Amino acid sequence: MISTPPKISLRAARENADLTLKEAASEIGVSVATLHKWEHDSSSIKISQVNKIEEVYNYPIEYIFFGK
Repeated sequence: MISTPPKISLRAARENADLTLKEAASEIGVSVATLHKWEHDSSSIKISQVNKIEEVYNYPIEYIFFGK
C-alpha cells in the first residue's frame, strides 16, 4: 500500500519554503493582510492564486490544506 503524505497548512507550506509572510505575499502578488487571512481561512482562494502558491512554495497543492 502506498501512503500519501498528510496535508499541511498554508502557513506550514510557507514556512517550509523558508519565506516570511512579507516575502511570500510579495512573490504571490497579494498584500500581507490577504496572505495572513488566507493562512487562517483559505476557503476563498481563487484557483489562479492556488497555482501561484504552489509555484512560489514549490510544494504540490494536493498536499496543502485549503479550507477553514
